[in-house]
Amino acid sequence: MNKNSFHLTTAQFAQLHNINKRTLHYYDSIGLFSPNTIGENGYRYYDLSQSIDFEYILMLKELNMSIEEIKNYIENPDPQKFISLSNTKELEINQQIKRLKNIKNVIQTKKKQIEICQELKEFKIEVTACKEEKLLVLPYDFYENDVSSVFSYMKNNWNIEQIRMGVGGIISTEKVIKNDFSKYDGIYTPALKQTPAKDIFLRPMGNYVCCYHRGTWDTLPLAYEKILSFTQNNKLKLTGFAYEIGLNDFTITDEKDYVTKIMIQVI
Repeated sequence: MNKNSFHLTTAQFAQLHNINKRTLHYYDSIGLFSPNTIGENGYRYYDLSQSIDFEYILMLKELNMSIEEIKNYIENPDPQKFISLSNTKELEINQQIKRLKNIKNVIQTKKKQIEICQELKEFKIEVTACKEEKLLVLPYDFYENDVSSVFSYMKNNWNIEQIRMGVGGIISTEKVIKNDFSKYDGIYTPALKQTPAKDIFLRPMGNYVCCYHRGTWDTLPLAYEKILSFTQNNKLKLTGFAYEIGLNDFTITDEKDYVTKIMIQVI
């Protein structure tokens, strides 16, 4: 093989690594990464053997290292420095993987909720056997209908990844039976997997009346009337709390299309 086969022009080297050749020109101008060889014609060429080093530069850039940090390391390479750098970046990668897994969980949950909403006409009620579920619960006074205060309250207690799981309200069955919705008992969100056990509120395993209601917030008492009628007709007793959560708030333009899921344990 001709030794010139190992020499690549800027355009060829850029194509090999799927980058813009202007990036190579820039890296050359700042002394970060330059062609190794000058040909007989006076042109500068990259050696094929430079590809591995260049991929390491791209890798460090993907790990959010600045050009200055990468340049400093390349100019002063050191085994211990690389080990220290690797340890730091490994921790950052693990944190990013954890964050992306949480985002994936949110997307999958929301997709399932939207699919339920698409199949729903106006109202649906059924008894479902439910597994124990881990929740985070905060007491909250809903006398004040101030959305900004609610969000600030949540952010002071939960991180944003937790809030993205969705937030609902809880109200005691005693208040539901009395048709008293003036003050809810709290707000809740499905707990992320890494949540400390001491912060967990367990929604018990058992049979639940599950109601899907399409309509604005002020029509929810009508849904509860139907739940009470359903449980009375089927000789079921409500116990614990009613758990409300919106399913499609991010996908609608008309509040009348808002779907709320209500769950109440029955015995």
